Amino acid sequence: MKITCEPIGFVKTEVKKIPRHWSVSDAEGALIINEEYAAGLKDIKAGQRIVVLFYFHESPQFTHEFLIQTPPHRNEQLGVFSICSPIRPNPIGMSLVEVLGVEGTVIRIKGLDMRDGTPVLDIKPATDRENT
Repeated sequence: MKITCEPIGFVKTEVKKIPRHWSVSDAEGALIINEEYAAGLKDIKAGQRIVVLFYFHESPQFTHEFLIQTPPHRNEQLGVFSICSPIRPNPIGMSLVEVLGVEGTVIRIKGLDMRDGTPVLDIKPATDRENT
């Protein structure tokens, strides 16, 4: 089986030191969404939280030596599937961010943990069990 994904846009930010995870980030930036997907942004509003799926485009190539890693903020070796390392078999990341505003195909966000130029693969609403 072959799976192919095409980015729907990219991340734009001026932040140079990107926080390691969205849960510890106040960094701001924007998701620049391709014009062909503009209609799909119709109901995204300021104050909402969204899930952003993205591609770790600058990560090293994964090899089996990366199955066990020591995260920079931990003093123990952990399995890749129990951590948020960007070095993964399929380098897909996920962030939960706050929408600051939407202007055309630009979604301004807070809680950024993605580098400038990161390809965005998909956007989903953040939901709790009551709203699924």
